[in-house]
Amino acid sequence: MEANTYRILIVDDEPDILELLKYNLEKEGYLVKTAEDGVEAIEQARKFLPHLVLMDIMMPRLDGVEACRQMRVIPELNDTYIIFLTARAEEYSEVAAFEVGADDYITKPVKPRALLSRLNALFRRDHKKDLQETPNTQNVIKIADFVINRSSYTFSQNGQVIALPKKEFELIYFLAQNPNKVFSREDILVNIWGTDVYVLARTVDVHIRRIREKIGEGFIKTVKGVGYKFEL
Repeated sequence: MEANTYRILIVDDEPDILELLKYNLEKEGYLVKTAEDGVEAIEQARKFLPHLVLMDIMMPRLDGVEACRQMRVIPELNDTYIIFLTARAEEYSEVAAFEVGADDYITKPVKPRALLSRLNALFRRDHKKDLQETPNTQNVIKIADFVINRSSYTFSQNGQVIALPKKEFELIYFLAQNPNKVFSREDILVNIWGTDVYVLARTVDVHIRRIREKIGEGFIKTVKGVGYKFEL
């Protein structure tokens, strides 16, 4: 997918930030819409169906964390990346962001060139995964009670489709490809988030817990002091 076919929604209550980011992203070739609070963001996201949302946390009417939570239950936005841009650098804020399904967390002040490099790397990695999916690739995994389809990004248990945000889907797909093999948090971070994104190792724990809440506790096992595995 070429850069100018990617749609990005920027959400911030500071007009200067909206203008700066919109200008730089459009200059790079992205299709950009903006919103000034969480309520408007959800309305825009439903219509615009962005590939990626850049969103502030502290906003009027509806903050970014709640807006993210609501976006994550909209099926059409299931594959959308959500990245928080915020002046709050505390660890608990970062964990709260990943708790509601965020894919990344960038602290302000935002440097446009660094941000563009990060987004370009994210989309290149996404595009590379798509190119690697040929008819010979293991796109569909049938394991235990699950069918995991990488081509359509659908996950079903006993025939019932379960909505998973993109990172949760990629995480369980990765583990299910290698049943009974233990992966450290660092292995998972590199394979799911890549080396271009800095996130806490605790982020993996948050995503594992969210997946367990949806599919049950018995499949993804914690190996104390080592990491996680999909156990048959």
